[in-house]
Formats: sequence, C-alpha cells, structure tokens
Amino acid sequence: MKAKDIRAMSPEDLKKELSGLYKEQFNLRMQMATGQLNNFSQFSKVRRDIARIQTIMNEKPRVST
Repeated sequence: MKAKDIRAMSPEDLKKELSGLYKEQFNLRMQMATGQLNNFSQFSKVRRDIARIQTIMNEKPRVST
C-alpha cells in the first residue's frame, strides 16, 4: 500500500484498515509458529503497512470533541 493512497483515506477507513492489518499480522504469526508460512516477505510487508498507517494517522490533525 502506498502512502499516497493511505493519505487519501478517511480516519475511519484508516482505523478499519489498521484493524484488518493487525488481524492479518496475528494470523501470519500463528502460521509462522506452526510452520505453515511459506512467504516470509508477506510478514514484513504487513508490518511496514501498519507503520505507514500509524505514521499518517499521527500526521493528520485530530478532531477535538
């Protein structure tokens, strides 16, 4: 996922995407522990996407209530 695409997303969409990536990271971790993970680079890609989303979420101004 590119940073340009992430910046175009709304804060709600970013939270949903981040939640999905955390679930995917958990599933990949479980596959790695049981020896079922064949593509180890996928784990790194998910971690990088999580970091990108968190960085962009911190860049965006927060809405105060």
